[in-house]
Amino acid sequence: MQAASGATPPAAVVYLDVPGGVEEGVESVSVLVQRLDNYPADWPLPAYATAGSAAVDLRNAGPTLTLPPLGRQLVPTGLAIALPPGFEAQIRPRSGLALKRGISIVNTPCTIDSDYRGEVRIPLVNLDGAPQEVAHGERIAQLLVLPVPRIEWQDVPALPESERGAGGFVSTGRH
Repeated sequence: MQAASGATPPAAVVYLDVPGGVEEGVESVSVLVQRLDNYPADWPLPAYATAGSAAVDLRNAGPTLTLPPLGRQLVPTGLAIALPPGFEAQIRPRSGLALKRGISIVNTPCTIDSDYRGEVRIPLVNLDGAPQEVAHGERIAQLLVLPVPRIEWQDVPALPESERGAGGFVSTGRH
């Protein structure tokens, strides 16, 4: 929603009702969501698991699949979204899948731009030494929505000095 001046109005304060209780003062952003044909009718929309959750879980809306060691596959979620201008969605791995089964996301975090309208699909990778089954309906990733400020480049002949300078990888020490 755009204000008359063209600026996006600040998010409204809402009460978030989740299984962990109601949290006052949580900012919200309205995101349009479309349930595609492969999204089971008996599934609810993704929701926050607790009042403190930063992201919602996405499920495998495709058939059960087996990822071989180092195998990659694009997994459908059955959802398409429309984000407001000035926001992105990030897709991140689920920590339990990564730790217990070696399942992660190829390019994490994945970015979904505000003008993308296709199905949200997750590029899973199996980093484990054994094949891993990903069941239909299994929670496979997390989605969170964040504001994204626009870059305004300022072309300068030199950058200001800093304590770190041009030091790159491991330049601040190991411990």
